[in-house]
Amino acid sequence: MRRPFFGIVADDMTGGLETAAMLVADGVRCAFVTDADSVGDVGEVEAVVVAQKTRVVDPAEAVAKSRAAAEALLAAGVRRLFFKYCATFDSTDRGNIGPVADVLMDLTGARFAIFCPSSPALRRTVYNGHLFLGSQLISESPKRDDPLTPMTDPNLVRVLQRQTRRKVGLLAHPQTSAGGAELAEAIDRATRDGVRYLVADAIYDGDLANLAVATQDCPLVTGNATIVPHYPPLWRASGHLHSDRHPAALPAVDGKAIVLAGSCAERTREQLAAFEANHPVLRIDLGEVDAAAPVVTEALAWALPLLERGPVLITTSADPEAVSVAQARHGRDGAAELAERILGDIAVAVRTKGVRRFVVAGGETSGAVMERLGVRRLNVGPYGGPGIGTATTCGPDPIAFCLKSGKLGPVDLFAEALNEMTNPGGRE
Repeated sequence: MRRPFFGIVADDMTGGLETAAMLVADGVRCAFVTDADSVGDVGEVEAVVVAQKTRVVDPAEAVAKSRAAAEALLAAGVRRLFFKYCATFDSTDRGNIGPVADVLMDLTGARFAIFCPSSPALRRTVYNGHLFLGSQLISESPKRDDPLTPMTDPNLVRVLQRQTRRKVGLLAHPQTSAGGAELAEAIDRATRDGVRYLVADAIYDGDLANLAVATQDCPLVTGNATIVPHYPPLWRASGHLHSDRHPAALPAVDGKAIVLAGSCAERTREQLAAFEANHPVLRIDLGEVDAAAPVVTEALAWALPLLERGPVLITTSADPEAVSVAQARHGRDGAAELAERILGDIAVAVRTKGVRRFVVAGGETSGAVMERLGVRRLNVGPYGGPGIGTATTCGPDPIAFCLKSGKLGPVDLFAEALNEMTNPGGRE
């Protein structure tokens, strides 16, 4: 039996699904599961993604879940481990990127690990260790006001150093752009000086390619999904992968459809407005809510009759001012947990009423919905664009999902994703 070679520990559902989709698009036989216990049931595959809701939970919980995922992957035979987190390095001084990386380094025995969050195509880049969103430092962008992981320090060396006791250093752009022996020497020099974590400058896709070459034999790499597609060609050349590069399409899924949006990102709010031009939308104001149950009952009373006629959207998204009001009433974590509970309960209720197509906006929301629906394994479709993953449940009567990052995707994504579920591969 062929054992998986590559394992991914992802800190949310949307990022994990995007990473799996990139591998599937390259023909890699990739399984996607949502807990460590499901790793042993994936069959003969070359890669396994374990995506769990660990980005903003308590660090101890994130470490425990990530440890369990990594142990299961290593026990399954995985020889290269990748820790996937967001291109905007979503975290706080308590973690969870540093604490999770620490436990993964302990498990793999890695001598060092690079940290490569850059996504050049989306203009999320790192230069001189500073994270940029376009031409803005991350601390001057809308990410400064993120309700859960505000990024007020753009220097990722400093940010990561506050999360770990291991020494953090920088792989500067002259070395990452040069690649080859110069990059290898820079890594070796840093590790001789006691550096164990290296934040990598990366501005262009070629920088990612160079970093992949330099780390193709490393037991642990961390970063955003965009470096991952550079690995399969290298591993095929060395005989570790044998897939034929012909990804299978997902099955068509028809039936009732709903969009659930919990992300408060500006892009999600734009997508909501575009969908609302042609479809019913229910906006739930968390600043006016005391408990989930009455809100869920009212939302279902609104949604169920409309679902017979077409897709609907239910959202807890809000602008920064409304988010501040909700957090003042419920607390920062309390407001987020209330939104996830409401949308998760709605997902379960509408599923019992025959909904088979779901679009979920936001990484934390996606995690909450998948947990509440009890989804443990998905068949993943080929990569369809940054921050977007499409999948169906396994079995003869599949449910279709599109899980999207709150910050990403075209403005018309919601309607287009629902349409594509009925005709996979038909979207232009």
